[in-house]
Order: sequence, then C-alpha cells, then structure tokens
Amino acid sequence: MQFPEFDPVLFSIGPLDIRWYALAYVAGIVLGWWYANRLVRNNAVWQPGKPPVTTVQLDDLVLWITLGIILGGRFGYALFYKPSLYADLFGGAGWGERLALFRLWDGGMSFHGGLIGVTLAIVWFAWKNKIRLLSLGDVVAPVVPIGLFFGRVANFINGELWGRPTDAPWGMNFCSSRMRDIYGASCEIFVNGQAQGPGDVARHPSQLYEAGLEGLVLGLILWLAIYKGRLLAKPGYVTGIFLFGYGLVRASLENVRQPDFGMEHLPLGLTMGMMLSTPMMLIGAWLIWRAWSRPPVAAEA
Repeated sequence: MQFPEFDPVLFSIGPLDIRWYALAYVAGIVLGWWYANRLVRNNAVWQPGKPPVTTVQLDDLVLWITLGIILGGRFGYALFYKPSLYADLFGGAGWGERLALFRLWDGGMSFHGGLIGVTLAIVWFAWKNKIRLLSLGDVVAPVVPIGLFFGRVANFINGELWGRPTDAPWGMNFCSSRMRDIYGASCEIFVNGQAQGPGDVARHPSQLYEAGLEGLVLGLILWLAIYKGRLLAKPGYVTGIFLFGYGLVRASLENVRQPDFGMEHLPLGLTMGMMLSTPMMLIGAWLIWRAWSRPPVAAEA
C-alpha cells in the first residue's frame, strides 16, 4: 500500500505556513480544555468529594500546561534523542546552529519530555494554589489522549515516525515523492554506515496504531473509569490508569515502530521509548494501588 501524498502544510498566509502538526497541538489543547471544563463543572463524578479547581483556575492552568507541553516536549526531545542540540547551543559554528534548539518549526518533540514539562506545571500550580496535587492530576490525565490522537494523526500526515518493515497486507510504503526529495531516489541514505529514511519497503503504519491505542482506546478507558467506575473520588486513581496504560501501549508498540536514527542498537534490544515508558508504568501501578487501598477522599477527611 502506497503512502498518500499529504502536504504537511495545510495552507499559507503570505510567508506563514499553517501546518497540520501545529493544528494538532491547537486542537488537542482546545478540546482538552473543553473536556476538563466539563469535568470540573460536574460535581456528581467527584462525590463524595468535589472538583479540585474552579473553571477560572482551570483557565489559568491551561496556559502553564501549554508552556509545559511546548518547552518540555522540545527540550526533552533534545535530551533524549538529539543531545547535539545542546552542544550546538554553546559551541555551534554560527547563530543558525546555536539557535537550532529553539527552531520548533524544524520538528522534533518528545511526548515524555512534554509529560515532564506538564508535570512540573501541575506541581507548581497545585503548590501555588494549595490544591490537592493528585486530584489536579486527575483533571488533566483524561484529556491527554485527545492530544495524543491528533498528534499521531499529524505524524502520519507528515510521513514521520514510521514503523518497522512488515509483510502484513496493510503495510505502507512511505517512500513518497517528498521523501525522495529528502532521502534520494531510494528513500534511503547512509550516515556513518547506518541507513536513514523509510526506504522503498512496506512498513507498519505505527502512527495510526498509536492514534488508535494511545488516543481512542486509552481515552475510552479513562472515560469509563470516571463516569462508570466513579474513580475521581480516589485521588490519583485516574492519573495512575493513564500513566500505566500509556506506558504499556507505548512500550508494546515500540516493537513495531522504527527506532529513532542512531538508537537502533540500545542494550537488551530496548528502545528509548521502552526505557522512558517503564518508569511511567511503575509510577502508574503504584498510584493505582495507593488509590485502591484508600477510602474516597471525603470519607478519608
């Protein structure tokens, strides 16, 4: 199956390009805010407790979370996948190289880095406003799959983060004309003896697997936990389900996702995604156990 010829740029306004990837971030943040707003307005799902924030506080939190997503995602990408960006910041040949870390339009964002950035924003906001930290996390966690869904669809449109080679009938050849412009006629170049590019072979459309599992399935599980399981009454339960669920899905799908260039031969056959997702699963499992073993927050008080 041939990869469709998508244009990463939806439309342009003069010199400004409006890209699908940027719109994915906007859609994820706006729809996430809308969903979180519905949660904090619904007192019934928090009983016998109450929502940890007001709608006004939630509006303020969205700004800090947005900064956490962007700064954490970019700095995390450089830390985990391309540390040379930090070296160039202080020792680049010119200002173009020195400022490459801040050129978000060149691509390169890390979910795990964004998670760290958002976590720091939540911790700071909870401390500043004297809000129960785990309950605030339970407001944010259910909305994350919305952004994950749109982000993975945008990855697919961009033809990036492709999967490993496969003989499956739904395997997709990502060697489009745009990829040929980047990697040459064979959609593959060799850097220091290692192949870079999708090549002219069928691969798993792992971006769509992730959109379905990290976005739709995980989002549905969290919805059921909130509206059917009534788990918001136990702080940290929903956050734990998200962390464990995402970590499990991401670590599993790393088996069909092509490892990042230069990280194909990490110890024990692991990938960077697996190593970063393992702590998520451990923390998530601990939060689930902690919340399950304690009474609802109002009874606890």
